[in-house]
Amino acid sequence: MLEHMKRTSLQHSDLPSWLDASLAHAPMFDSSSSPEARVTFIDAEGGFFLKRAGLGTLKREVELTRFFHARGLATEVLRYEQDTTRKCDWMLTRRLPGEDCTATQYMEQPERLVELMAERLTLLHTMPTDGCPVPNHTSRYLTRAEAGQRIGRADPSFFTNMFGLASLDEIRRVIDERRQLLHTDTLLHGDYCLPNIILDNWQFSGFVDLDSGGVGDRHVDVFWALWTLRFNFHTDQYDDRFLDAYGRDHVNLDTLPLIAAIEVFG
Repeated sequence: MLEHMKRTSLQHSDLPSWLDASLAHAPMFDSSSSPEARVTFIDAEGGFFLKRAGLGTLKREVELTRFFHARGLATEVLRYEQDTTRKCDWMLTRRLPGEDCTATQYMEQPERLVELMAERLTLLHTMPTDGCPVPNHTSRYLTRAEAGQRIGRADPSFFTNMFGLASLDEIRRVIDERRQLLHTDTLLHGDYCLPNIILDNWQFSGFVDLDSGGVGDRHVDVFWALWTLRFNFHTDQYDDRFLDAYGRDHVNLDTLPLIAAIEVFG
């Protein structure tokens, strides 16, 4: 894990005042993957992740991570604080043992990885949804896409890379004509990609980056699984293997273009 991170030097003033001194003075590495949040790996006592983002923006992720942790599916949130002075959120979690699925150990055995990924998703999608802090992912999902259309936020590649060339008007039409296919009955990761699944020598360790999760339509996770396999292996040759291992009887092929269309504006 550490070879993929950049060593970063942080001033003590850049850290929350409540952080234990043994952690505050430990080696730190930048593991940020988006400009919206700064994620620092603290190399002490097995490892911790300290995430900082805009005030109030981590609340959903914290709630979902706690929900998944209670079911043995994610790490523990050790501390969450809304820092009104600095106008930011802090979230401290313990590092899960192992590496994410983009590690060489796993990428060198794509067939095994694809089947494990599909089987793990099947298990997730059979989990009870009672008590999930995001009981209607579908409504939020559509609302975000509608907002994207209004402000002109669009990345057509989410649709065209999988389903062929289409104009934005044609992609919008897919949403309008198929939105009734969506269900709200399955516990989702919401961003089911290889970097968000942690394995410890091929044993499932947990999920990370759960802020897009909730109770929604299973095809959201199926779409992202197919997307990440194509993105990371630069081929679509594993689509059928994944769908077979997940269970084709659980997949409506008419719904996948709908999910892709929503993601264009999401």
